[in-house]
Amino acid sequence: QVQLVESVGGLVQPGGSLRLSCAASGRIFNISDIRWDRQAPGKERELVARITSSSRTYNGEAVNGRFTISRDSTKNIVYLQMNTLKPEDTAIYYCRLVVNHRIYWGQGTQVTVSS
Repeated sequence: QVQLVESVGGLVQPGGSLRLSCAASGRIFNISDIRWDRQAPGKERELVARITSSSRTYNGEAVNGRFTISRDSTKNIVYLQMNTLKPEDTAIYYCRLVVNHRIYWGQGTQVTVSS
């Protein structure tokens, strides 16, 4: 069984930074197609950032230039570095990994950007 555990989010002031992590544990042979999504109240879940199986990275338009997705393959941890945060970045953030060709989701972590 594979588990994903996300770090705790938190309250950040506008313009601030925060780094989220997502640690995968269990019987892991392969991790591919990593992504972070988010869902704000009353809105649909949207892609934030992604690393494809060919290691290409993509950002959602709303966060391009501010957020960076990365991975530490030696520790099976995925990160989302969020800079220049805005109130509209307030949402629950979810990591999603394809592990051993199956999709797993993190539990979600609340990020609130407010002064």
